This record gives sequence, C-alpha cells and structure tokens, in this order.
Amino acid sequence: MSIHIPQRVLVAPSGFKESLDAETVARAIASGVRRVIPGIQVDEFPIPDGGEGTAAALAAATGGELVPVTVTGPVGDPVVAHYARLGGSARGTAVVEMAQAGGLRLVPRDRRDPGATTTLGVGQLIAAALDGGAERIIVGCGDSGTSDGGAGALEALGVRVLDRNGNPLPRGGRNLVDAASLDLSHLHPRAAEVEIVLACNIHNVLCGPRGVARVFGPQKGASPADVEQLSEALDTWADVLERFGTHGAAMDVRTGPGTGASGGLGAGLAAVLGARLAPRFEVLLDGDLLPRNLDDLLEKADLVITAEGAIDFQTPRGKVPAEVAMRARIAGVPVLGIAGSLGEGAPAVHDIGIGAIASILTVPMQLEQAVEQGEALLRDAAERSMRLVMLGSALAARAA
Repeated sequence: MSIHIPQRVLVAPSGFKESLDAETVARAIASGVRRVIPGIQVDEFPIPDGGEGTAAALAAATGGELVPVTVTGPVGDPVVAHYARLGGSARGTAVVEMAQAGGLRLVPRDRRDPGATTTLGVGQLIAAALDGGAERIIVGCGDSGTSDGGAGALEALGVRVLDRNGNPLPRGGRNLVDAASLDLSHLHPRAAEVEIVLACNIHNVLCGPRGVARVFGPQKGASPADVEQLSEALDTWADVLERFGTHGAAMDVRTGPGTGASGGLGAGLAAVLGARLAPRFEVLLDGDLLPRNLDDLLEKADLVITAEGAIDFQTPRGKVPAEVAMRARIAGVPVLGIAGSLGEGAPAVHDIGIGAIASILTVPMQLEQAVEQGEALLRDAAERSMRLVMLGSALAARAA
C-alpha cells in the first residue's frame, strides 16, 4: 500500500485582523505543515488584501520603501503611519493603506463609534504621496474603523464639506446628515492629475439595506439607533456627492460596486476625485505589483492552505479564502481553510471550493488569550490539519 504524500503545499492566507499580519500567519502555518512532513516544499504567499500589512508587504516584495508620516488617527489623536513607495516594475506607484490611518485597531474599544471617527489621516497620507511625486496611488481598503463616506479624507485634500449656512461640518459620519454642498476650490493641485485606484471589496455599497452603516456599523461599535442615524447621514451624503462631486452625476454613488469601501471612502474619492473602484485582488494580485504570480504557484501545488481570522457567512463575499478557492478550483487543486474562529454560515465556503475548514481553537478561551497565543495556535492547527490530510491519503490508498 503506497500513500500519496503531498510534495508541494501553497500557503496563501490573509492576516488575522487586529492580531497577526499575513506574513506571520503564512510562516506559522508552514511551520505546522513541516512538523508532519519534514522537507516538504512549502510556498508561502501571504495575500495582500488592502488591509493591515498591505503597504509593508508590497514594499518588501518590490524592493520599495515605507515613508513615515504622522497623521490624524480615526479618533483625532496623532498616529505615526506610513505609505509605501514601490520599486521594481511598479516604480512611481505609492500604496496608501487605509488601516494605517483609519483602521479599527486604532480605535480604542471604549471609543468605538463609527459615527464619530474620521478618515482625515487617510487623506493626509494621500496628500503626502502626491507631494512625494507619486504618479499612481493605490489605496488599500480594508480593516477600517470609520464610516464618514470619505469626507475626512477629502478635507485633508482641500475639500470643504458645508452645511446649509455655508459653514464647515464637524468631522464624523453622523454629521453628514447636515451636509448641503462641497467647496472644491482648494483641492490639492495634483489630485486630479494622478491616477488613484481603490483596491476594494466591490460587494460593499454605500446605501440601502446592504449599505455600510447596516452591514459594518455594528462591527465598528454602532448601536441599532446609531446604525439608523448613520444610514440616514450617508443617504444625505450620497445626495451631496451626486450634486457637487465632479464625477458624482456620472456614477451610482449609492449602490455602485465598491462605493461602501472603508465606510464609504470609495464613494467620496470616486465622486470627487474620479478614483477608480476596482476589485482588490484584480489590483493587488493581477497587476504589476508583485514579482511572483499566485496562479503560477497554484499550478505547481498539490494542496493549498488558506486562512483568515474568521470564516463565516461573509467569507464568500470577496474575502481572501474565497479568492484563493476560486483560483484553486480553476487549477484543480484542493483547498483547506484555517480560521481563528468558525462563525455563522461557515459551511457555505464548501460551495466555493474550500474542501475542509478548521479552527485554531480547541478549548474555550478569551479573545485576548487567543491573540497572544495566535502563532502557536496556528502552528498546532496546521499540524492537526495535515495529519488529517495524511490520514485521508492512507484511507484512500487502503481502499484502492
């Protein structure tokens, strides 16, 4: 009886939000795999998804650099952030990671209120990249702690959001209910000259039953009453963008694909600056940013292991494991998914090509403890999963 032992495994995870970056996740899983099959070839391909770690990953992959910038964080405190100035064939491109200046991890748990947070720092990063001579700016949309429709980012770029009396609005999404017009006379001079692309989840829209206030507001700390208030404010904001945004009348501000990216940052930058809203993996994986190609590695793999912080009903809607599974299905490679937790609707991922899923948790524990032990838990979960793979191979060989 001969057992088929995988010769090459591709590890292609996302990061675990507010916990581990994608590089660390990939390294931990690879270590667990090698515990079971010493000497196996493991290709680590951490997936940049626009969220935490994207700028650093792309700078490292292209031989670029990170440019530090002190900006205003989502709750108004100064934050030391950065943008990436890419090298290689992507020279001239800057990557602004929204999470660096407006991410949920920057919002203390006792101050989480998406109606009050601001994207001002995101706009300051974009302005720094413009001032630094960037010819193209990619904005990674992910892991946001804001829902201000991009109003703060536009303010940093010289746009004034005015109420009915012509006075500037206070920052924060809930105040957009009083928005009446935009003053674009002081817009950053290079904002209209440089290509700006938002790498986003195009399933996210600004308004309606699936709008960002209702879908993501509770995750960012909004109460049911807050959700309704914020939803009304973003409806008003959509009206203003349609009427006064340079590109607003030519697009579907409310429900166009990606308009809800990063709490509506997509709508604001697209309607006013003409930014392009594009599927994040099309931008980050299929363009000129990475020297290695995911699809090429898939063709060589016997097994793919992907991962994210939580596998649940949202995973099939444009998350990293769904993208990996879609590409792996085309290549005819089986996929295993590992998650920090398995939530409501997790089995739905089997329909998109993930053959089996596993949680890193084997006993109940507090979130803080799980985060602290994240790397070790990932290694152990990868080892357990690979032992199950080997057991399945043994059973298949016995039945043959």
